[in-house]
Amino acid sequence: MLNYIWLGLILAAVVLGGLDSKLKELTDGAFEAAKTAVTTIALPLVGLMALWLGIMRLADKSGLVILLARLLRPVMRRLFPDVPEQHPAMGSMLMNIAANMLGLANAATPLGLRAMNDLERLNPHPGTATNAMCTFLAINTSSVQLIPMTAIAILAAAGSTNATAIAGTSLIATLCSTFVGIASVKFFEKMPVFRLPPQAPRLDSIEPPETTGPNGAAQHSLDWWRRLILIGFFIFFGWLLWRNAVSGPPQSNAFVARINGLSVVSVPLLLSFFPLYAALRGVKVYEEFVEGAKEGFQVALRIIPFLVAILVAVGMFRAAGGINLLTQWLSPVLQAIYFPPDLLPMVLMRPLSGSGTTALFTDLVKNLGPDHLITRMGGTIFGSTETTFYVIAVYFGAVSVRRTRHAVAAGLLADLAGVIASIAICRMVF
Repeated sequence: MLNYIWLGLILAAVVLGGLDSKLKELTDGAFEAAKTAVTTIALPLVGLMALWLGIMRLADKSGLVILLARLLRPVMRRLFPDVPEQHPAMGSMLMNIAANMLGLANAATPLGLRAMNDLERLNPHPGTATNAMCTFLAINTSSVQLIPMTAIAILAAAGSTNATAIAGTSLIATLCSTFVGIASVKFFEKMPVFRLPPQAPRLDSIEPPETTGPNGAAQHSLDWWRRLILIGFFIFFGWLLWRNAVSGPPQSNAFVARINGLSVVSVPLLLSFFPLYAALRGVKVYEEFVEGAKEGFQVALRIIPFLVAILVAVGMFRAAGGINLLTQWLSPVLQAIYFPPDLLPMVLMRPLSGSGTTALFTDLVKNLGPDHLITRMGGTIFGSTETTFYVIAVYFGAVSVRRTRHAVAAGLLADLAGVIASIAICRMVF
């Protein structure tokens, strides 16, 4: 499906640009998108990948990944029946989902790429997405998020009387989009057109249990004094969380204030807890961190061609006026079904570009005001949907998957569910 979408975007851009005398803008858009893919996204991602892959290696060696997978075994086993319960992919996916829920994009993307690499080790059909990969992408593209901090920040900056009003509607809408994403991906994987032939797992997919010895794996159990150190560590961060929640800016919602405090504290907590826990388990933390960080550069390089491909197609289509033309064509139909036409450009842009969606939402806030019903609908859509094509390009590009099977369809259905739920919920609440 991605082949046809990519080709359609490029051909439509060239035709529209030629008819509307926008070939120069189209060319500039293509070059700017290619530059953005490499210099703005891929290269800065190298450092983030090195950091979080190093931290994840410490989590692997200390046994934390296996522990996380065991704690949520019933849920993960139903979502990912093809992934062994103690495989590192389980822990990587859990940590990525947790980072997405807290809005930690800088941590979520590297952890998601690590999860895709772990899932690729189980893939008996290299180059083709597995059912587990498609399910993981559906969860990511359905934007599981507790608080839409970007949308709230834009509303607050515009002088909204209650910028956090969209927190509850966004949470309900994102739950709807996640449910539809998971349900659709499970339905599609059983269809003959998407079904994979049975095949034995790859030999390198079988993970040995936690080992002991001089290779840097966990060697020590947590006796009383090691546990005492961990208890003191969590007490300290609990105090930091309380202090940030109390001393932060005034919030109309105590739950939002706590989430804000957790977002501030969570990254320092992760960056310090994993090395501390690994050290207490006898892992040589510096050496293992460096070994994990070495993978960051290679992963970032692998995703560059996929990023350039999808961003150039999107940039050309935008520059040629494709979004504006679709808005004009669909407005009469949308008015007939009570869909606010003002939201259409943002809805069409959301699966293609995060920065473009931010710009359109900001423009919506300026034109209608931060507390207008349609503005709140737009903020809820912002918090309950995701840049589906960007996520698919980055995650599948990291493992060189070209046949995405039903991942695109499931992701777009999740986005559609998020849009419909956002509009319906905002009409009921506001």
